[in-house]
Order: sequence, then structure tokens, then C-alpha cells
Amino acid sequence: MGLGGTAKKLQKVASLAEDSYQKMNELREQLSQLRNEVESTSKQVDGIERDLAEQRALLEALAEQQDLDVDSIIADANIEDIAADENESASDGTATAE
Repeated sequence: MGLGGTAKKLQKVASLAEDSYQKMNELREQLSQLRNEVESTSKQVDGIERDLAEQRALLEALAEQQDLDVDSIIADANIEDIAADENESASDGTATAE
């Protein structure tokens, strides 16, 4: 094999290295963007959780003023949700045996 063949192989290796380097930089940039999005989403979720806790506290205070039993209301709501889910499952054929 002459110098021409070696030069072609070296050029091919150099080209592959450049492509790999470019892809690695693209992945690094995508990872950085993903980290930023995750941080942003985490902050949004934290804010939503705070808002939800505040709303729950307000609703419980209002319920207490109206002499409503919050725990029984929640229990009734959960039973209705479970029944609705079971009815949906039964109607679409995905019901599971318990």
C-alpha cells in the first residue's frame, strides 16, 4: 500500500472524527437545553403545588365555615372517581378483575 492509500485512510479517519465531534457538540447543546427546560418545569411545578396548597387551605376554611365535613366530601369524591373509572374500563373492555 502506498502513501496514497494511507492518506485516504487518514482523511477518512479525520472526517469521522470531525463528524463525531460535531455530533458530540450537538448532543452537549441539546443536553444543556434539556437541563434548562427541566429546571423551568420544576419551578413551574413548585409554583403550581404552592398555589394548590393555598387553594386547598382556602377551600377547607370555607368548608369549615359552612360546617361541612371535608374528609367525608373527599372520601365521597374518591369513591365516585373510582366508580367512574371502573365504568369507563367496563365500557371499553379494559376492566380488570380484582
